[in-house]
Amino acid sequence: MLTGIDPLLTGELLWHLDAMGHSDGVVIADAHFPAARVATRLVTLPGTTTPQVLAAIRTVIPLDDAPGLDLMTSADGTVLDVQRELMDAAGVTEEGTRFVDRFEYYDIAEKAFLVVRTGETRKYGNALLRKGLVL
Repeated sequence: MLTGIDPLLTGELLWHLDAMGHSDGVVIADAHFPAARVATRLVTLPGTTTPQVLAAIRTVIPLDDAPGLDLMTSADGTVLDVQRELMDAAGVTEEGTRFVDRFEYYDIAEKAFLVVRTGETRKYGNALLRKGLVL
């Protein structure tokens, strides 16, 4: 156990986050997301929500500036509650978030350094963040 580290950040997850470089992406995926198919590195955190995991990850890595956060566009184009929670957890506004079509999102996710699969059951509860510079 480490002091000052969010308990959701397991040793395995911290190892991957540390190995990420500037602009590398991490997908925080809901339970519906095809995580095993798109991931080259997969960490599973059952029983968690995507906003919880995103908030924990943000305690140890900053966001990149262009863009820092991608969310999947919902079927009807509205911003859902879970997506607002994800933006809050990331510390960004709607204007600072890129909304991406579902199938384009899968293509982007396949290039991510890491996928973290959560137990999130709400639809469109996925986020892709890019690591900024750690100074």
